[in-house]
Amino acid sequence: MTRDDILDAAAQVFRQKGFHGASMQDIAETVQLQKASLYHHVSSKQEILLALLDRALDMLFEQIELIAKQPLPADEKLRQMVQVYLRLLAENGDLSAVLLFEHRSLEPAQHIRHIPNRDRFEVLWRDVLGDGVRSGLFSCADTDLAVRALMGILNWTLTWYRPDGPLTIEQIADQYTGLLLNGLMKA
Repeated sequence: MTRDDILDAAAQVFRQKGFHGASMQDIAETVQLQKASLYHHVSSKQEILLALLDRALDMLFEQIELIAKQPLPADEKLRQMVQVYLRLLAENGDLSAVLLFEHRSLEPAQHIRHIPNRDRFEVLWRDVLGDGVRSGLFSCADTDLAVRALMGILNWTLTWYRPDGPLTIEQIADQYTGLLLNGLMKA
């Protein structure tokens, strides 16, 4: 039994029961350990939650940063970033659900530790939008607000998206990007 196995199980349990509804006993049972043995690997649910949030943000940052650093126009970077972000959320449902819905369960000390990691990820998006504004591709009065709106749209997708639904995650990403870049106004 590894720490990664425990984190994987905890993500599944948190997604199913919510952070507050899940117990250390639930996690221990999922990985077939005695509760006391689980404490050999982790000290608390808060530690597990913070580790899962870090894992999710590190995974997302690594992939999105690769795109953000490419020598591409801002609109193409944004298109690729949306595609990859939604794909990663869909492919990592348990971890994504913890990131998007359970971060509010962090206690103040862990929350303070989490915020810089979250902000580091959001900066990637702000920088691409800012590049688009500076190059004349985008008209955006407030890139901070635009990033928050974009993250809200993308993150909420996890609540209703179904792999067997009428649209693939790639088609959804394309439609979102079209909406963001072209708006709703008829040309």
